[in-house]
Amino acid sequence: MIKVKILIVDDEEDFCMVMKNYFIKKGYEVLLAFNLHSGLQLLKEKEPDVLFLDNNLPDGEGWSHTESIIERNPELQINLISAYKEKDFQLTSFPNVNIWEKPISIRKLEEVF
Repeated sequence: MIKVKILIVDDEEDFCMVMKNYFIKKGYEVLLAFNLHSGLQLLKEKEPDVLFLDNNLPDGEGWSHTESIIERNPELQINLISAYKEKDFQLTSFPNVNIWEKPISIRKLEEVF
């Protein structure tokens, strides 16, 4: 049985570990990257099914890469995450893109996953 792969790109290591533990218990394979460069590299190499992408990363703004990620990975479920609500972000018209505001509750994860 092939496990669904989730890639989490976020510089908050504690957040990543909580998310990783949650998804591993649910039977998912989880990959972590703590900066944008590593995240984009893992995205290319490992071809995950689901992406959680933070906006404010040490080496760039993750959300600015969303359109190019969609172009290269049209089936990828993309979850844009940030502690700061981005009111003017225009990619919500894509059906496979969701915006999550931190902190993300376990209840909300249960509803989606």
